[in-house]
Amino acid sequence: MNAFPPVASIRDFYAFEQHVRTCRKHRGLEMLPPWYQVPVFYFSNPVCVIGDGDPVRAPLGSEALDYELELACVVGRPARDLPDDDSALDCLAGFTIMNDWSARDLQRVEMAVGLGPSKSKDFATSLGPGVVPLSELRDCYRDGRLHVEMTAKVNGKEYSRGNGGSMHWTWPQLLAHASRDTELRPGDILGSGTVGTGCILELTPEVVGGWLKPGDVVELTIERLGTLRNHVVGR
Repeated sequence: MNAFPPVASIRDFYAFEQHVRTCRKHRGLEMLPPWYQVPVFYFSNPVCVIGDGDPVRAPLGSEALDYELELACVVGRPARDLPDDDSALDCLAGFTIMNDWSARDLQRVEMAVGLGPSKSKDFATSLGPGVVPLSELRDCYRDGRLHVEMTAKVNGKEYSRGNGGSMHWTWPQLLAHASRDTELRPGDILGSGTVGTGCILELTPEVVGGWLKPGDVVELTIERLGTLRNHVVGR
């Protein structure tokens, strides 16, 4: 496991169908056909990156802090207009764990306008604890996906369990889309989006006992990548 490199940019995708379908179902919505046509993403703020063991706090005015259990790949060398096959992975330094912290009450307002998310994400993104090269993960990589178990615990209690192999979109497809007509550079991060069951929003706060609060400890564990741990603090 290598030390974590400086982060240049963050593209966070929406690649797990179970997560998307369940969250839309909670709102009485069907799946959008365009979701199957293109692997959409949004840009997040690299200035807000925190590491393993760092504290996290909800943004001002939010009372609905959530974690998001994700895989992420780290670009290790420049690449542009990549193909959507396994050769695209040659540009990677490796894979890591990502916690895309979300303020769900702020996000609800932003998304109602039809643009975003923005400030509901613009306060913290956890990455780490390190970067594991693909050469050490070859035995769990097939069909364009990392078949690794993913879990999330809050205060030692398991909330989420999924598998990286359940991604609808593949890593080569994400890399090809992200690099189209532009250059990926060392330190660029591509997040997978939330694995199925991988956040309180999907599980519903009523089932798990509410949103995160100061004093909570969130641990995201991904097989072969380690554990990313952060504690929630007050403002």
